[in-house]
Amino acid sequence: MRQMVCGCSLFAVGDTNSMGTLKNTKQRFGVTLIELLIVVLILAALAAIAVPRISQSAYQAKLKACETNIKMFNSMLEQYYSDNGKYPSDMDVLFKDTNYFPDGKPICPITEKEYKKDLTSDKRYDASKHNSEH
Repeated sequence: MRQMVCGCSLFAVGDTNSMGTLKNTKQRFGVTLIELLIVVLILAALAAIAVPRISQSAYQAKLKACETNIKMFNSMLEQYYSDNGKYPSDMDVLFKDTNYFPDGKPICPITEKEYKKDLTSDKRYDASKHNSEH
């Protein structure tokens, strides 16, 4: 029989014997090894689910940033044509012009290398060549 206080059993109080004295007065501190292992296993399972999703999301974000950069290059080519009446000979002309790229030549967020300077025959930045490097 456990002693009750306010309808709740006391965690630290042991059972009483037939004479009403305490049999076991040891208090329980800490957690058992099994409890600790269960917590570790639950955390490992959650990490196994979360980590791949986070890394996949990070790659997708970098891929979108790269695609946006390429769209921006083609827009800058059109802007250059509008300003000068002709297309540049290659992308380095634009990359070096601070009016178009004030922060300098862009770096691909995936490969962490500079974008190639070559243009297609129709004066566009060829995304297929760059995307094959990913």
